[in-house]
This record gives sequence, structure tokens and C-alpha cells, in this order.
Amino acid sequence: MIDFLTIEYLKSGNSRQHEAYQTLTQHTVLEKLSGYSPVLVGTIPICIDIPSSDLDIACYWTDKVSFYNQVKINFGKETGFQISETVINGRETIISSFILDNFEIEIFGQDIPVEKQYGYRHMLIEHKVLEQQGESFREKIRKLKEQGYKTEPAFALLLDLNGNPYEALLELE
Repeated sequence: MIDFLTIEYLKSGNSRQHEAYQTLTQHTVLEKLSGYSPVLVGTIPICIDIPSSDLDIACYWTDKVSFYNQVKINFGKETGFQISETVINGRETIISSFILDNFEIEIFGQDIPVEKQYGYRHMLIEHKVLEQQGESFREKIRKLKEQGYKTEPAFALLLDLNGNPYEALLELE
């Protein structure tokens, strides 16, 4: 089983994963967020990314203002930097995005440990499904993503899950 809590597994992955590892380490992205338990989540870690896929970094904060300020101080000068506050699943959320090298980086922070956040939980479930279903299933997911589907709705479609795809996927935990 891959330890998704670090990015070491990217070094033995595909070329896009190698490139992600280089970008994250050369720009010390995770180190700059180290006080917030950063974890790379999303499609690149589980090899279902498409060319437009970004690097999603989930973070856990206990002090929203401090997290917001740290993100702004560390990444505010990066190309295309944006930061906003919103509420997702009833939780205050900070979302920031910017460009580094060939990647859009999205930092997603909530006041809940990363291992309990939807993004991390979805990735683990999707990884398990991909391991069970094989490479042809992985290709079908990529094709749906290329057609504009978000990841969770693509999985829900292929797995014939009903209702809200984000909630339905969690029922597979």
C-alpha cells in the first residue's frame, strides 16, 4: 500500500509524478506548509490525471487567520496567485491557487485533520477501486475526465452509484 502522507512514492511513479515531485521539492511547497499537515491528494497521486490536472494539497489548520497569512506570505508572489474563503460541507475553507513550473497548485485548508477530509478519503477509495478494477477502468476514468467530468462523478458513473457522487463514493469506505 502506498503511503500517501508523504510524496516519496512519486519518485518511483510515472513521468508526470516525477515532474510533480521535482516541482514540490524544488519550490519547498510542503515544507512551507509543514505546520498544517500538507498532503498531496487528487488525481496525480493515483495516476488518473489529464494534462489540465492540478496538484491539490490538503491542509489542516486550527487557526484560520494564521493559515491564510502563511499561504499568502509563502505563495502570494507566485504567478496567478489567488486566495479565498468559503464554506464546504459546513466547514470554513481556505482555497488558494497559483502556478509553479508546469502545474497549477491548489492549496485547500480546513479545520479538520487531512485524513478526515473528503479529498483525502475520496483519493484512498478511488485508489482501492482502481487497484481492483485494473488499467481499463483507469483509462475509462481518464476518458470521462477528458470529456469534462470531475473525478468523483466519473467514478460514480462507472460504478453505477446513485445520488450525490461525493457522498456515494464515501459509502465505499
